[in-house]
Amino acid sequence: MTGVPLSILDLAPISSGQTTADALRNTMDLARRAEAAGYHRYWLAEHHLAAGVASSATAVLIGLVAAATGRIRVGSGAVQLGHQTALAVVEQFGTIEALHPGRIDLGLGRSAQRRAGHGTGATGGGVPRPARTVNGLLIPPPFAAAQLAGSPLLALTSALLYQPGAQAPDFAEQVDDIAALIAGTYRAPDGTAAHATPGEGADLHLWILGSSGGQSAQVAGERGLPFAANYHVSPAGVLDAVEAYRAAFKPSAVLRAPHVIVSADVVVAPDDATARELASPYGLWVRGIRTGAGAIPFPTPAEAAAHDWSERDRALVADRIDTQFVGTPSAVAGKLRRLREVTGADELLVTTITHDHTDRVRSLELLAAEWAAS
Repeated sequence: MTGVPLSILDLAPISSGQTTADALRNTMDLARRAEAAGYHRYWLAEHHLAAGVASSATAVLIGLVAAATGRIRVGSGAVQLGHQTALAVVEQFGTIEALHPGRIDLGLGRSAQRRAGHGTGATGGGVPRPARTVNGLLIPPPFAAAQLAGSPLLALTSALLYQPGAQAPDFAEQVDDIAALIAGTYRAPDGTAAHATPGEGADLHLWILGSSGGQSAQVAGERGLPFAANYHVSPAGVLDAVEAYRAAFKPSAVLRAPHVIVSADVVVAPDDATARELASPYGLWVRGIRTGAGAIPFPTPAEAAAHDWSERDRALVADRIDTQFVGTPSAVAGKLRRLREVTGADELLVTTITHDHTDRVRSLELLAAEWAAS
């Protein structure tokens, strides 16, 4: 591929009628196909207690994907630092990198942290912004995540992921500890050194992922690390995120200038009608997440069509539906170019979910061919 690199984010989705083993085998196959098609990176997302997602043990899956491929960079999008220690993360990814040197990205996120007093998200507090279009790119109103606060599943997820009474350190402190353990410069307050084995000296490329102009963007910028902004899940905050990152950026040994990757959800098919049909279950799948029930097994188009949609349902998923890029290869490539132009992205990261694995592979292969030719 020429120009802006194109990469993939995979959730190892489980479709209705499939098993977890089917989903994991599909991920191995898709990673090999992505490498052959010329994609730059293959990242795995971390989700827990979701009936429709098999990427919960992210480090394990990254190691398997790295072993199943030979050249493509493989990494996390992202490790949820709220319930892991810096040492555990470095040892896990150091182990993978030792066997697959020079290919592993360590993406870090604070989505599982108990938040206190940090960034207020896409709106910056106060009255939510209305929908707007910036040079042809839709920036929808933000999703009101507070409505998930009472979800029993989310509460149970936290209870099962955290040790009793445990509290995660500040995100910035964890990022600094991870960097120090990799560099071999970690010192406890009393001066005692810690040396991670594996992990110390590993050629791990650190990334910070974020959905708003809050702490993640600030930490990435202030430490001169590359930053991944999330348009596919939090489209309302993407411009705030990249602007805050660039404003906070300080040159480092890693980067002399800001470096941004921006994500998008896409479905590509030879014609618009087929693409719309393949993408039609997406809203029902998002609804499961947004209601706090978790990601359901990805439905068939027929199963999705049978759902009785209420106005509340439609409003719940509108921002995600309206910002999904669906259509022919040329149409989707055009929308991705617009996303790149508006955000100034140095790379683009696409994620695709369809019920049938063959349709998903075809979608990403069609896009890769179009991107390479454009």
